[in-house]
Amino acid sequence: MSDQLQRSFSTEFKIALIERVEAGERLPVVAAAAGIRRKLLYEWRAACRSLGAAGLNRKRGPKPGRQRKVASSRAPASSAPDVAPASTRPRDEGGALDELAQAKTRIAELERVIGRQQTDLHFFQLALRLWDAQSPNGGAPISTASSKK
Repeated sequence: MSDQLQRSFSTEFKIALIERVEAGERLPVVAAAAGIRRKLLYEWRAACRSLGAAGLNRKRGPKPGRQRKVASSRAPASSAPDVAPASTRPRDEGGALDELAQAKTRIAELERVIGRQQTDLHFFQLALRLWDAQSPNGGAPISTASSKK
């Protein structure tokens, strides 16, 4: 057991932090400003995206009768964009985000996706440069002779 006391946060507090992140603020900055661990804010965001505001009031630990998900081998996990469907985004008191807030949220989501794509592109450009630098014959094997025992 840890010696730290477990703090509890109101649903309004959690939603306010999630809305800041969804509006485009960096999650580590929001977590530091609120004095909480980044992991906790990631968990709140995931719970809010999957279950809405009701997901923020769940108890910790494994849920009774629930089994772990097994990763599907059909598609790699990195191929899915990190964009939440409109039905799982946080809601305000009126029932829906206003049009401007929805547009800003969508822009922030798309900017995150573009950032990931740029990172992937940069990685593969560097890998290709390294490959070209290491293989003088354009990728062909240097020697085809097999070793004898």
